[in-house]
Amino acid sequence: MSETMRAAVWHGKQDVRVETVPVPPFPQPGWVKIKVAWCGICGSDLHEYAAGPVFIPVDSPHPLTGKQGSLILGHEFTGTVVEVGEGVSNIRVGDIVAPDACQHCGECIMCRAGRYNVCEKLAFTGLHNDGAFAPYVNVPAELCYILPEGVSLEAGAVIEPLATGFKAVREAGTILGETVVIIGAGTIGLGTLMAARAAGAGKIIVLEMSSARTAKAYECGADVVLNPKECDAVAEIKAMTNGSGADVSFECVGNKFTGPLAIDVIHNGARAIIVGIFEEPSSFNFFSLSGTDKRVIGTLAYTLDDFKGVSALLANGKLKADPMITGKVSLEDIVEKGFLELINNKDENIKILVTPE
Repeated sequence: MSETMRAAVWHGKQDVRVETVPVPPFPQPGWVKIKVAWCGICGSDLHEYAAGPVFIPVDSPHPLTGKQGSLILGHEFTGTVVEVGEGVSNIRVGDIVAPDACQHCGECIMCRAGRYNVCEKLAFTGLHNDGAFAPYVNVPAELCYILPEGVSLEAGAVIEPLATGFKAVREAGTILGETVVIIGAGTIGLGTLMAARAAGAGKIIVLEMSSARTAKAYECGADVVLNPKECDAVAEIKAMTNGSGADVSFECVGNKFTGPLAIDVIHNGARAIIVGIFEEPSSFNFFSLSGTDKRVIGTLAYTLDDFKGVSALLANGKLKADPMITGKVSLEDIVEKGFLELINNKDENIKILVTPE
């Protein structure tokens, strides 16, 4: 194995460089080394490139990983286990895995409750520790989900973003027969849409301004797609629901205008699930909650249970990876053909996968 490798390293806002770095060492106890096959460019990667640091620790070392400043990006990935650290029994060399990105302490109140996705010291692979825009990456063995037969390496690389939508739908509780509004038909919105369809939603209304993403939304099971630039979305949704509003909404954009919109489109007593990552705060009148019994639920990431559920739905066709993957690029081209392509032509792109080969 080479002593060095090429990797996409974040150095600052609009400063990601493909450079030569050391290959990760033999994994520490409880960890494994993975030879990366594919790694998707996530919206959080784009946030870090365009407006970072958002998650990346720069002022002080991360409490769990000790990382600070520059690191290798990438956390939506699949690959083959090539080395196993001491004490690892659940994962073997040769296993093909899609790792969960939520590195956690295992000791805080949320970890003990099994909700390690909101660990008090949560560290995302590729944001708080070195990630998978590289040929090799080390991760905790307990986070490795072994891909089942029938799920390809490419499809496996979108399990992570699909799991975010899957968990968002879980957080909403039963949605059987309900009217659902999904704001945004990007990667997370489309995943949430397919998960809502699989969970038995009665009617799914998507709010999206891009014509290309509108087509993707219909392909993934939307009943109605509204363009908020061309209509009064709140009025249209109320007209479709006897004047009341939807039963549940999912905010999948992370924008200061779409956050409040998620509350406006639901009826009194209904719930809004906030999935998006926000770069700036929204102006919000809390009387729209205290005066209506509406509930707002935040959701972050997923756990391995969600990976298991997504894999089952991928295997039986209820979830589809193909509509999500709109491009594949090499690591050396990640900035020009990956980040900049997604930023400059976001209407035409959903998920771009990167190969380190």
